[in-house]
Amino acid sequence: QVQLVESGGGLVQAGGSLRLSCAASGRTFSRYAVGWFRQAPGKEREFLAAVSRGGGGSQYYADSVKGRFTISRDNAKNTVYLQMNSLKSEDTAVYYCNTVPSGWAWGQGTQVTVSS
Repeated sequence: QVQLVESGGGLVQAGGSLRLSCAASGRTFSRYAVGWFRQAPGKEREFLAAVSRGGGGSQYYADSVKGRFTISRDNAKNTVYLQMNSLKSEDTAVYYCNTVPSGWAWGQGTQVTVSS
């Protein structure tokens, strides 16, 4: 069974950092490009970043997070990470990962709350 599990969220002050993890099971993650997304209350799900399949040599970022967030992958652990620095209150949301394009079932996400 294919499953995505996000973790690493929490409560952090503005300007702080968090590292999110996206662990995959059921398939070889390295075969897929993987992205991070978020959804704030009352808003649509938003694309944040993506890493290319295989070695992950290419990364893509939304303008809203460029320069602050870094996506990476560890294929040996079947895991993709999102390092988030200089967090702002507007980064508060539930964060999700998925293949790009979004082909797997969505996980439960991990809540990130940034206090100002």
